[in-house]
Amino acid sequence: MAEARLYTLYKKEIGTKLTEEFKYENVMAVPKLQKIVINVGVGEAINDAKQLDTVVENVATITGQAPVKTKAKKSISNFKLREGMPIGCKVTLRGKIMYEFLDRLINLALPRTRDFQGVPNKSFDGRGNYTMGIKEHTIFPEIDVDKAKQIHGMDITFVTNAETDEEAFTLLKHFGMPFKK
Repeated sequence: MAEARLYTLYKKEIGTKLTEEFKYENVMAVPKLQKIVINVGVGEAINDAKQLDTVVENVATITGQAPVKTKAKKSISNFKLREGMPIGCKVTLRGKIMYEFLDRLINLALPRTRDFQGVPNKSFDGRGNYTMGIKEHTIFPEIDVDKAKQIHGMDITFVTNAETDEEAFTLLKHFGMPFKK
């Protein structure tokens, strides 16, 4: 079974570049991508449960992994929301699937975004994790635009073991993430 292209790139080039840039003395201190979490909230699922099933199907097609339905943590009467109602889905990618998803996101999906200027570089959380939002799921080549009944967005979080945002930014930049200038 072949390794993912970006993982091979990380082992051969990116790790050594990061070691030179940040002067790591231990190989284990070099930041690496631990997981990618994709989260989709479906507010319309309160009134129509079928919409959530459609979104789950779309996320499974995009990631190649079955998502988990997320439930409401507390009731909000103004939104007719009860505790425990399914209102979204999430999927956690690790290993080979994670690197292949990252490759497809950077090289295929993001360039297909309308008026794409790069992803914002201010979305780091202070602990080396990066979160970005996508407005349309149809930018992924796996989704047939003609058959898409509704367009939904998604949040994608890149979890790294980097100590600082600067290290995480450099790691993602070396992977080819198109940050805004």
